[in-house]
Amino acid sequence: MDSRFFVPDLCRVRALFMLLVTSELMVLALAMVQTQHGWIDWGYFGLLSLFVQWTVLTSIAMICPLRPRLAQLSVASATLAIVVLVLADVFAFSLFADRVLNPGPGAPQWHNIAKKMLLAMLITLMVLRYFYLQHQWQQQQEAELQARLSSLQSRIQPHFLFNSMNTIASLIASDPQRAEDAVLDLSELFRASLRTSEQLIPLQRELELCQRYLDIEALRLGDRLQLQWHIADGLQNQAIPPLTLQPLVENAIYHGIQPRAQGGIVRVEAQASGDFVYLLVQNPKPEPGHSGHGGNRMALDNIQARIQALFGDRAVLKHSHQGDIYTVTLRLPAQQVDRQGAQRHTSLTEAKRETL
Repeated sequence: MDSRFFVPDLCRVRALFMLLVTSELMVLALAMVQTQHGWIDWGYFGLLSLFVQWTVLTSIAMICPLRPRLAQLSVASATLAIVVLVLADVFAFSLFADRVLNPGPGAPQWHNIAKKMLLAMLITLMVLRYFYLQHQWQQQQEAELQARLSSLQSRIQPHFLFNSMNTIASLIASDPQRAEDAVLDLSELFRASLRTSEQLIPLQRELELCQRYLDIEALRLGDRLQLQWHIADGLQNQAIPPLTLQPLVENAIYHGIQPRAQGGIVRVEAQASGDFVYLLVQNPKPEPGHSGHGGNRMALDNIQARIQALFGDRAVLKHSHQGDIYTVTLRLPAQQVDRQGAQRHTSLTEAKRETL
C-alpha cells in the first residue's frame, strides 16, 4: 500500500464496512428530513438505501483496481478523477432507477438526477477531504514518532567507553590482535547506536551486538564474568527495537558483576509463550554493605519509552528481586522481521492506516 496516497485502501473489510455504515446513517437522516408524517417513511428509506448502497459499492469496485494509478497523480488530479468516477456511477444508476420506477413513456426526470449528482459530488468531496486531513495527521504522527525514537535511541551510549579504551591501550603492546578485535567490537557498538533509521531489527542481530559488548567486558573482567545463554529455537527473527537487550546486559554487568570481588553469572534467556516473546536478563545483586553504583535507571526508562511508542501496552518491561538475583523481564509481541529488518507482518503504522 502506498503510504503517500491520501485515500485509504477501500478494498479492506474495515474501510468498506465503515463507508457502508456511514452512508446508511446519512440515508436515515435524509429519510427523516423528507418524511411529512411520523418519524420516517420506510418505503422511501428502503429505496434511498438501495440506491446509496449500490452506488457506494459500485464506486468502490471501480476505485479499488485504479488505486495504484490514482496514487501516481497529484492530490487535485486524483480528487477530480474519483469525483468523475462517482458521478458517472451515480448518473448511470439514476437513469436505470428512473426507468424502473417510471416505466412509462417520457423523458427522465433530469432535475431529480441532477440533485442526486450534486448531492453525490458534495458528499464525495467531504469524504475525500476527511481522508486527506486524516492522512496529513498520520504523516505528522509518524514523523513525530520517528523523531522521538531517534532521540531516545541516540541517548543510549555505552558508558563503559573509557574503561574499554584503557583496556585496549593496555593490550596494544602485549596482544595487538585482541586490541584490534576490541576496537572493531567497540566501533560496531557505536555504529549501532548511531543507526537511528531502523525501528525494529531481528533478535539475532541484537544478540550479536550483545556478544560484541561482552567480548570487550571479558577483556577487563576476565574470569569474574560468567555467561549463561538460553535462547529458544525459532526466535532469530523476532522483532526487537535496536539497542534494547544490550543496555540490559550492560546494566547487569555494571550493577551486578563489577561491584563483586568474585564476579558472578549473567544469564540471558529468550522464550516464546503464546502471542508474546519474553526476554530475561539476570544478574547477582551487589554484596551486602556495598555502595554499588547508584542505580542509574536512564537505560531502563529509555527502553520503556521506546517499546511503548512502538508496541503500546502489549510490550512490558519490569524488574524484580528474588533472593540474591535481580531479574529484568521484557515482554514483546511475537512478530517476525527478516535479516535486514523489513517487517513481514502488519506494522503499527499500517494498523493505524486501516482506521478511516
